[in-house]
Amino acid sequence: MLAVTIEGKELVIAEHPDPLPGAGEVLVQVRAAGLNGADQLQLRGAYPPPPGSPLDIPGLELAGEVVARGPGAERFDVNDRVMAIVGGGAQAQLCVVHERQLMPVPVALDWPQAGGLPETFTTAHDALFTQADLQLGERVLISGAAGGVGTAAIQLAAAAGAHVTASVRDQSRATELAALGADRVCTPEESEALGPYDVLLELVGAPNLDANFTALASQARVVVIGVSAGFRSELNLLSLMGSRISICGSTLRARPLEQKAATARALEKNVLAGFEDGTLTVPIEKTFPLDEAVAAYQAFASGGKLGKIVLVNEQ
Repeated sequence: MLAVTIEGKELVIAEHPDPLPGAGEVLVQVRAAGLNGADQLQLRGAYPPPPGSPLDIPGLELAGEVVARGPGAERFDVNDRVMAIVGGGAQAQLCVVHERQLMPVPVALDWPQAGGLPETFTTAHDALFTQADLQLGERVLISGAAGGVGTAAIQLAAAAGAHVTASVRDQSRATELAALGADRVCTPEESEALGPYDVLLELVGAPNLDANFTALASQARVVVIGVSAGFRSELNLLSLMGSRISICGSTLRARPLEQKAATARALEKNVLAGFEDGTLTVPIEKTFPLDEAVAAYQAFASGGKLGKIVLVNEQ
């Protein structure tokens, strides 16, 4: 099979042996695989894959068709349309996935949308509702709202009856973010004055965190799930104590199978129907063929996108 391959700190398209599914696993012919910030970090050597995932093939999410099943894998049939988050290896023609991580692809979605859904919507749903316990009527600030996770979080928070403020550097995207459900769209410099917020979803990292902290309500919850603009920040611990603010960080990649399976079941139960009735969508900025992965990574790194950049396999 062909796969996007990291050699040193460069990307190439290389041949690899076809993977074989083990017990409880299926082999997926990948039709689409979304790009994520973690792929950029892995390319720079800053985010290695967890044990059991390919060391040199990036990609955290995919959609495709089941082409073979390993022993004991019975949840999906051959030719079923499926999608999943994986520890790595998604940016290839074939990928092995444990069946418990797989979800059915909603009928209304095409391959690029399905390939850009699993990581972003699972991350946003887990952060907002499992980690932050977002409630009806609460005020949420999504810091860095134009990317895949940000656009997913806007839609999920709005659907849950929250008041959504979307912070984004590129204000040319304001109308599109409002159409996704944001009540207010602002620049990072304006977000502090628009508080207080009950929940802060931090997708940018250190540069915005100090100012956003001063705009939090008593007993607010902060979930950090993106650090592309910086890893380190200073917090006023007296303010943290006085306001009884909770802060946590969250990633999906290194979680054990049981926890990843739980997030997939939560998405199946609470989210996927929204794609069938048109309540939810997966904004796609641009698609690239697998063999143009270098250009896709460059487009991702250049910023200014709304939603997902997705690699597609026309095989």
